[in-house]
Amino acid sequence: MTIAPMKTAADAQAFYDLNAEWITAHFELEPNDLELLNNPHRVVMDPGGQIYLAHTGGRTVGCVALMAYEPGTYKIAKMAVTPACRGRGIGRQLLVHAIEEARLMGARTLFLASSSTLVPAIRLYETVGFQCLNSNEWPFMRFARANVFMRMDV
Repeated sequence: MTIAPMKTAADAQAFYDLNAEWITAHFELEPNDLELLNNPHRVVMDPGGQIYLAHTGGRTVGCVALMAYEPGTYKIAKMAVTPACRGRGIGRQLLVHAIEEARLMGARTLFLASSSTLVPAIRLYETVGFQCLNSNEWPFMRFARANVFMRMDV
């Protein structure tokens, strides 16, 4: 498996497709999802973030966005792995890659939001060092599905 930054229109489509697949399997796509998924360059990359894609066997099988906010503050978002490839450690590799890249970009603090229904994801985040926050400590916009908020100092 390789992990590489999003570069092409095909990469952007894979990012959209992977996220639409996992979100609609558990929740509903919200307007904020569509804004980000339809405009990844403007919403994620232009402000200083990056989108990473996992490739194996000639297919894009996973993705994660690293969103830049104020200096030193980033958010991990839109991490997805296609169902056929889950359980192989791809999500962990994407997450660790995003954390390492955030450090190289000067991150001091990482945030992420999840849902209490996504127990394996929350366990994964905890194993790499994320800790739960009170909801009033969450500094970003909210999605209806998000009720777990996490932070990691890097």
